[in-house]
Amino acid sequence: MKKRIVILGSGESGTGAALLARHLGYDVFVSDKGAIKDQYKLELDQHGIAWEENQHSLDQILNAAEIVKSPGIPEKSDVMQAIRAKGIPVIGEIELGFRFAGKCRIIAITGSNGKTTTTELTYHLLNMAGLDVRKGGNVGNSFARMVLEDLKTKNNKNRNRIFVLEVSSFQLDDIQQFDPYIAMLLNITPDHLDRYDYQLEKYAASKFRICMNQKRGDKFIYNGFDPIIAQYMEAPASGVKCIAIRKGFFKHGSIRVGKHRFDMTQSKLKGPHNMFNAVCAIRAALLLKADPEKLQAGLNSFQPPAHRLELVASINGVQWINDSKATNVDSVYYALQAMETPTVWIVGGQDKGNDYTPLLKLVKKKVTSIVCMGIDNSKIIKAFGNMKKTMHQTQSAEQAVQTAARLAKPGDTVLLSPACASFDLFKNYEDRGTQFREQVLRMMNDE
Repeated sequence: MKKRIVILGSGESGTGAALLARHLGYDVFVSDKGAIKDQYKLELDQHGIAWEENQHSLDQILNAAEIVKSPGIPEKSDVMQAIRAKGIPVIGEIELGFRFAGKCRIIAITGSNGKTTTTELTYHLLNMAGLDVRKGGNVGNSFARMVLEDLKTKNNKNRNRIFVLEVSSFQLDDIQQFDPYIAMLLNITPDHLDRYDYQLEKYAASKFRICMNQKRGDKFIYNGFDPIIAQYMEAPASGVKCIAIRKGFFKHGSIRVGKHRFDMTQSKLKGPHNMFNAVCAIRAALLLKADPEKLQAGLNSFQPPAHRLELVASINGVQWINDSKATNVDSVYYALQAMETPTVWIVGGQDKGNDYTPLLKLVKKKVTSIVCMGIDNSKIIKAFGNMKKTMHQTQSAEQAVQTAARLAKPGDTVLLSPACASFDLFKNYEDRGTQFREQVLRMMNDE
């Protein structure tokens, strides 16, 4: 009788896991409490995989030999409580992919901020260096889907394969044996604490799971000046090489990594936090014997991901920057720190219990005007209203862009860096950033 695997959640992660399990000959059932996207329904149907949406049928779920859980499903949910009570083993899609990945080298990247940029940059550098590399995880393709493609093409026997994976704390919670050759921990700042009983210690422990299975010969790259990492750091397994990135690596427009120097003056990466991300990516690439000259070419040609300090346009001497992904105070801190000209700051959205105190000095120093973009801006007005900055309230991307355009002078920067979730006015942060970009480009075309 075929082993029965139930997949909870049918996004990219769940669908990738279902397709891999089906290819391996398991009896697979997919259950999603929400709606399943048409593209994933089509894939499931094409491979004869049974599924349900808008419900979790416990009679179909609790007869599983193993559950593969979407990282978005909390342990406190009714379905997970029932599964735990029944004692059914639970893993995540990353763990499933690892079981069948064969001989390969994995670079796993986590942190509260900067994961996507560092993942994209690491992949770009290794690709430019001519290595056999693919990227996925929490960005792009699921790990399970990439492993499936290798199994189909028999590329899984290629020992030189490299997977660069962005992994979230939620994904790390569901690993068991997952063992990256290079693990990166970029930073830890309070985030998603509602999933961790509002205890920073539990969230930090989740992040440190990235290196819990590392063995002799593996590498652990971490932020050596992050106070929370320092507070919760434990000695890794014997033989794991720990590489702390310390301050002082970036001077006079160049990055120093060991005996190598890399010019960053031509790079589109901006701000001290992105210089740190670049050091981590370069360090990983050098560990994999990448040619430094090709890495320099990769740094020069890298295009940062959308919605992350993305330069949209320069209009009449004003730079317009889309940093819609900055949904917490720490991300905005990094963004403001990177600003080199007087800044009109667009901020606001669905508040996440923000404490804006860490931003006060930067706002005082760098921000000329504040444009609030949200349904309820009272907390932002209270936090910054006494700073004698011009403040305006808007309730759409169009209003925000038009208001910022009136306030900005030649030589200024308009920065969308909201510090809040997007769900009061937009579908998600991508929608918010896209609408901002469209309004800026429309204004440019009207010039």
